[in-house]
Amino acid sequence: SPKMMENKVFLSFTFYSTILILKMYVVAIITGQVRLRKKAFANPEDALRNGGVQFCRQDPDVERCRRAHRNDMENIFPFLFLGAIYSLLNPSPAVARIHFLIFCVGRIIHTIAYLLRLRAPTRSVAYGVAQLPCFSMALQILLATIPYW
Repeated sequence: SPKMMENKVFLSFTFYSTILILKMYVVAIITGQVRLRKKAFANPEDALRNGGVQFCRQDPDVERCRRAHRNDMENIFPFLFLGAIYSLLNPSPAVARIHFLIFCVGRIIHTIAYLLRLRAPTRSVAYGVAQLPCFSMALQILLATIPYW
């Protein structure tokens, strides 16, 4: 709607959120490709279709992809809530954009570090940096809503 298009913060949030959702789809696709390459399927019917029931098994590379995807869900879903509510608080568009950008870049680096097995503490630092804007947004939401508790 035209009203939504006036909220620069929400538009920025929408842009970065969409990038993150697309990144999650990429991780899901990578997981499927690794399953096919390693012949490690979660379901017997998939294994039967791809060589036999013996391929219904776990594989360390597939599990790494799954952990990366699960970590995305554990962190990106809360960001989607926090960012949407934060956008309603009328924050500075520049400050909000920095929050969203830091989270997005942190999560992209985290995924790359996870999937490519980059040396520690790359993944941990990326995770920690990405959490900072989430804590900042959560605190601002609480401060704005505490009179209504």
